Amino acid sequence: MNLKITILVDTIDSWIHPWAKALKDQFDAIGHSVSYVGSANEIDNGDIAFLLGCIKLVSDDILHKNKFNLVVHPSDLPKGKGFSPVAWQVLEGKKEIPVVMFDAVPEVDAGDVYLRDVIRLDGTELNKEIKDKQGICTLFMCMKFVEHYDGLVPESQNGNESFYKRRTKEDSRLDPEKTIAEQFDLLRVVDNDRYPAFFYLNGERYILHVFKDNLL
Repeated sequence: MNLKITILVDTIDSWIHPWAKALKDQFDAIGHSVSYVGSANEIDNGDIAFLLGCIKLVSDDILHKNKFNLVVHPSDLPKGKGFSPVAWQVLEGKKEIPVVMFDAVPEVDAGDVYLRDVIRLDGTELNKEIKDKQGICTLFMCMKFVEHYDGLVPESQNGNESFYKRRTKEDSRLDPEKTIAEQFDLLRVVDNDRYPAFFYLNGERYILHVFKDNLL
């Protein structure tokens, strides 16, 4: 069955663009009609809208344009609503990050859940590797939904909710009095380009970029 699908990524520099574009290619290849847009206002009437990596809420009138409006969020909702849930959970020491696909509603991260999955980490991955695992999981959950949507039964979110705050440059600050081992999880989640690790010492500010040595 040919479906009319929209993929929305509402930030120009989002890490998820390569994965969202790969998802579009996958859907195109199997005959679906796919639009890739950068603003909710560009969403047209259709069957499914995937809202990926979005930071803006979508209004109710736009949500009514599609039968399904779906968000992929890496936390065990209703715990971990909000921003950068993967980074915050890595900093909490977690190596298994739950991922849910839920129905977008006007309230933040509050819709019914259609699918669940998990991202497994071994504790050595840096930011790009973590994002790649998140991207792969997102892609396959979207493909799974399209393949099985007519048989999926959504479930309500249950339990106490919690929220993660938006990360800022200050959240990449290291403490020079602590060891690298003590702060390694922070080094794993910093963005070398936009939010690099840094520290202050002797009145100066120093920036660190962290990479794996692929020559080992």
